[in-house]
Amino acid sequence: MSAVKEIRAPIETEMKRFSGYFNTIMKSKVPLLSIITNYILRRKGKQLRPMFVFLAAKLSGKINESSFTAAALIELLHTATLVHDDVVDESFERRGFFSINALWKSKVAVLLGDYLLSKGLLLSVKNKEYEILEIVSFAVKEMSEGELLQIQKSRKLNISEDEYFEIIRKKTAALIAACCASGTKSVTDDPETISKMKQFGEYIGITFQIRDDLFDYEKNGLLGKPTGNDIKEKKLTLPLIHALKNTNPAQRRKILRLVRHHNKKTSKVNEVIRFVRDNKGMEYSKEKMNEYKNKALDILNEFPESEARSSLQKLALYTASRVK
Repeated sequence: MSAVKEIRAPIETEMKRFSGYFNTIMKSKVPLLSIITNYILRRKGKQLRPMFVFLAAKLSGKINESSFTAAALIELLHTATLVHDDVVDESFERRGFFSINALWKSKVAVLLGDYLLSKGLLLSVKNKEYEILEIVSFAVKEMSEGELLQIQKSRKLNISEDEYFEIIRKKTAALIAACCASGTKSVTDDPETISKMKQFGEYIGITFQIRDDLFDYEKNGLLGKPTGNDIKEKKLTLPLIHALKNTNPAQRRKILRLVRHHNKKTSKVNEVIRFVRDNKGMEYSKEKMNEYKNKALDILNEFPESEARSSLQKLALYTASRVK
């Protein structure tokens, strides 16, 4: 049994039901929208975010209709942000398939993202899930701020470690925090429990992003070569930020010059990757990643033993150890 299947086991019935439920929500009478949404649904990934919603709900109560609304709202929002991100990044590929903007151009992709966001708003209002809508809307605000903060800081290549953590807390962790908070809210009104699970989700989100950032510098794939994609996009992530802090001013200027002006040359990208490895950027990032993972596990240990707690623990461990 794969790690994800094992994690899903306590909520397998709900995840199967959610698949049909979400397909129904995505439907439209507009033929073009139907074609595009079918394309998206056929290529859905591991659906980790609905899993977080249902496991958080099961940890503190019994999964109900509010839990399904929360999971659908999260998935609609997540899909919309992916579509919009591909437009912003001018990316023509998503999970090995053509992105929406590659197939239908940016105008259609932006409108599709807007459509998905509006479906989420309508679903929440129809089911009178105003507090869950507030949780998820706050995440949208945080994600937008995180993206804009990263764009602003990337222009000058002057991101500090504190700023890096603020960016990923908003950009990535806010959505996973919303998954856990909304899942918990769907089964309990206890503010302390909801807050605790929101914090758990934030720690897991930070763990997830650091793991993602490490992929750039690790050997992977058939050729066993690091991708260096973040360097090519002039993104300063934790491994590089720490390595730059660990070196002398002249070397720092040299590496930043390579990232700023030679980020498309494979030999120069490889030079930056070697620099990060030589200056303990990866070791430090792994330490920080495990620190946040352990903080998340500590929160879970405050809950009674259950299938849901066990799965969330496995999900935390999977987040930190996953391979692309």
